[in-house]
Amino acid sequence: MHRYRSHTCGELRATDVDAEVRLSGWLHNRRDLGGILFVDLRDHYGVVQLVARPGSPAYEALSHQSKESVLRVDGRVVARSGENVNPDLPTGEVEVEVSELEVLGAADQLPFPVFPEDNANEEMRLTNRFLDLRRARMHRNIMLRTQVISFLRREMTALGFNELATPILSATSPEGARDFLVPSRVHPGTFYALPQAPQQFKQLLMIAGFDRYFQIAPCFRDEDSRADRSPGEFYQLDVEMSFVEQEDVFGVIEKVMTDLFEEFGGGRHVTSPFPRIPFRESMVKYGNDKPDLRARLELVDVSPVFADSGFKAFAGKHVRALPVPDTAEQPRKFFDNLGDYAVEQGAKGLAWVRVGDDLTLTGPIAKFLTEDDVKALLSAVDAKPGHAIFFGAGEFDEVSKIMGAVRVEAAKRAGQFEENVFRFCWIVDFPMFEKNEDTGQVEFSHNPFSMPQGGLEALETKDPLDILAWQYDIVCNGVELSSGAIRNHEPAIMYKAFEIAGYDRDTVEHEFGGMLRAFHFGAPPHGGIAPGVDRMVMLLADEPNIRETIAFPLNQNAQDLLMGAPSQVDEARLKELHLALRLPPEKKA
Repeated sequence: MHRYRSHTCGELRATDVDAEVRLSGWLHNRRDLGGILFVDLRDHYGVVQLVARPGSPAYEALSHQSKESVLRVDGRVVARSGENVNPDLPTGEVEVEVSELEVLGAADQLPFPVFPEDNANEEMRLTNRFLDLRRARMHRNIMLRTQVISFLRREMTALGFNELATPILSATSPEGARDFLVPSRVHPGTFYALPQAPQQFKQLLMIAGFDRYFQIAPCFRDEDSRADRSPGEFYQLDVEMSFVEQEDVFGVIEKVMTDLFEEFGGGRHVTSPFPRIPFRESMVKYGNDKPDLRARLELVDVSPVFADSGFKAFAGKHVRALPVPDTAEQPRKFFDNLGDYAVEQGAKGLAWVRVGDDLTLTGPIAKFLTEDDVKALLSAVDAKPGHAIFFGAGEFDEVSKIMGAVRVEAAKRAGQFEENVFRFCWIVDFPMFEKNEDTGQVEFSHNPFSMPQGGLEALETKDPLDILAWQYDIVCNGVELSSGAIRNHEPAIMYKAFEIAGYDRDTVEHEFGGMLRAFHFGAPPHGGIAPGVDRMVMLLADEPNIRETIAFPLNQNAQDLLMGAPSQVDEARLKELHLALRLPPEKKA
């Protein structure tokens, strides 16, 4: 018999009754019922129940062994009596009568229990991640991630894509976030940058003639943590295609995402085809560019209704209305609670009215509206009896942020929110440029390597803020999975686009010399996208925090509490790298 096991803990069945077996795993749980000891043994594959009776060689050892110790047991498989069968466990028809036991690895007192799972704080969990990953939920999440990545590889290969690796040590690139820098020992004073994305390399692969590329690509960005963004590193399904237009990219990604979410979504419906929503329309209707379409409500710009209104609170402001149907039976508390929620989002309050059976309005601001105001408002939002209308007023961006959140919350509270579904959409027609409110400088709003709609002519003749790009985002249930674009592949367009964003010709050639040189030697039209693997798994696992889908994530402060990174290095190492530290002054207590 094998030194450690003849079977795994998850594979024994009724057909194995009377077999002599050897198992190895962790002591998951222990119960003493009337002097008979029942122990759950767990490994990667599952859980099996062991039984030890008083007087047996293993009874005393199992009685005192600590949870999470690693054991090797020998024993005979026996059938459980009918009333003791556990239908929730694949091995629930059998148990193993232990005849011999060996402790392979004793466990000290645990900092938190693996089973049952409690609400240990995140710092404790990350410091002892090896224990945290033993928990059933975390083990399930990490295995889901593994299965998702394997599925993506199979799917992309079947679609004719080639998996190609790109460099990790590269040059810095202005892609919207801070680089992680790596000092060069052999070239003093210079630095490599860890890639924020394989952007330039995958475009160069298209210029080199590989046609269809993909990679499960590690990306590195020195940016702050959020619930849907892990600091430090993340992984994406990086994709690039030659001789394509926007719809060609959409066709591939819609198939991959639909197949993936149907395979691992636990029966939740995937809506297809994915709607295309222009960026500006999304900002007005949903308050952001990553709409949660499970909320069956839309915002309406009613600024023109109040442009000449006598209602001073709305005069001269951007006003967005949220009509909510079937609220006639809602109590006043519904309105008050939604107002409190708006205040939590940064609003000073939330104005509202109700539409009566005779189309008259009631509510806190109804008395301030003229007949003409009411008529224009009801027409603008297509309100019917029983509707409630909520309002936000102020600057466009501020109102969008607040009312976008209120839209989703109101849908949940009013029964206008669709559960158990994955609603994807494409956000298209992003502005090529935007104005920095602090400096007044025109900047790239998205990816600087995107093709402007209208090409060079648009760059030379249009107001930069009116130019749209062949850029797109894919969004699912309010989570942005990825940005993508049809790329610019012409040197003249690249020079002009960067000139508008404030880069002179010498800077462009210095920063992007390799790309520009490649463009001069026959570059095909190409485009791509890179959906985030971590975010896909987060949605499929129904986890609110992305760190729950990563085996060894950094914490919110970008620290690895288990391995102690980032860490200091000694003076000898700094000298070897030609570095000197200039630390910020210590804060006084």
